[in-house]
Amino acid sequence: MRWGMGFGLFGMGLFWLLLIAVIVWLVVQLARPRHDEATRRLVAPGPVGYGASAPMATGGVPPVTPYGEAFLILDRRLATGEIDLATYQQLRAALVQSRGGPQ
Repeated sequence: MRWGMGFGLFGMGLFWLLLIAVIVWLVVQLARPRHDEATRRLVAPGPVGYGASAPMATGGVPPVTPYGEAFLILDRRLATGEIDLATYQQLRAALVQSRGGPQ
């Protein structure tokens, strides 16, 4: 009887540990902003090529470019300081050229 009680306590402890882990994971997932919300907050309007009135006209959301998400990622990198303006301009020109658009 002693072994059965030990395994029962172990199983109950494991159950509660897993339950707490699932609750913590769920709270973290609900607290984390969605990808589209994070992108909207990090993209800086104006100096990155959207123009001063574009965010106001679209309700704070930058307009969608024909180049997809590549420019949004590039804009976010500039806005967060990951790259400087010269690097941004070089990468942007390379993106436009690689997709066959005008510079």
